[in-house]
Amino acid sequence: MRVIGLVGLPGSGKSEAAAVARELDIPVVTMGDVIRAECRDRGLDPASEHGAVAKALREENGPAAIAERSLPVIEQQLEDSETVVVDGIRSEVEVTQFEAAFGDDFRLVSIEAPFETRAERLDLRGRDVDASEGGESLEDRDERELDFGMGKAIEQADLTVENTDSLESFREQIREILLESEAENA
Repeated sequence: MRVIGLVGLPGSGKSEAAAVARELDIPVVTMGDVIRAECRDRGLDPASEHGAVAKALREENGPAAIAERSLPVIEQQLEDSETVVVDGIRSEVEVTQFEAAFGDDFRLVSIEAPFETRAERLDLRGRDVDASEGGESLEDRDERELDFGMGKAIEQADLTVENTDSLESFREQIREILLESEAENA
């Protein structure tokens, strides 16, 4: 069994890494899905209220709230798969939660890219908005993520992938990490 957590600032490549896992038939648990579900439960639009609800969940239920809600989903996926990828770890508290649950079978991968590169990627995806338009800028998103403790989570990573080269090069690095994990579990 292996649980591979992904951590990184917006636009770093976490979603692309998760896509590679899915291509390899490795299940992906996206922690943001917990937040989107909570948005819907509260009658809020996940597109505009995601950050506020993430903050509220942590304030209401403690800093490990989202990780705690993700654990049953991860454990369910592990019933049918030797490896599960967890997309969207945001804090050292969440890292600690997963380490407590999975011990040495948990591995944290930090995906990193410079601000300008991330901004370009998000712009191409239509995900970065101008704060003057009522949205949340990349600077604001970075600040929110770092306030959750992402910087400390990144420092705890077992492995760092610099996502500054071509998309195919990045995908190949992720593929190698995931296939190595699969081989270790065989």
